[in-house]
Amino acid sequence: HPIAYMCAASSNKGDNLNRYLLGRQFGVIFVVFCVNLSGGPIKDAKLWDLPDIVIQIFFGSGAAMILFTCMVGQLNTQVNASICMLDFVNNYFSLFTYWGCMLVEFTGFVHSSYFIQYAIATMAGSPTKTKEGPKSGL
Repeated sequence: HPIAYMCAASSNKGDNLNRYLLGRQFGVIFVVFCVNLSGGPIKDAKLWDLPDIVIQIFFGSGAAMILFTCMVGQLNTQVNASICMLDFVNNYFSLFTYWGCMLVEFTGFVHSSYFIQYAIATMAGSPTKTKEGPKSGL
């Protein structure tokens, strides 16, 4: 499993796993947002002569797209990954996803979440743990 090894070797260096997870969450939010936009209901659509209140609750609130996204886009992948963990990671798409998430984190789109992490740790009186030494500037 050489591709899985490349992902694991890189993600286990320093705080890279935390960086990957932060970038991944941004990617998940982006994908869910795009799916929700592309699957929005057509104005005044009727479905199986259901009452308007049912259509408004189910389609107008976005509940239908939430269920669709969870069942089709996320649940299948999680079940597959839990059954075939090593095989799930041993492909170039997983490697591409890993480096894409690391790139998102590197760009700084999600750096405000670090401020929230440090603020909560300070309020709780807990030190922030890291696997890397102090930063030395450039």
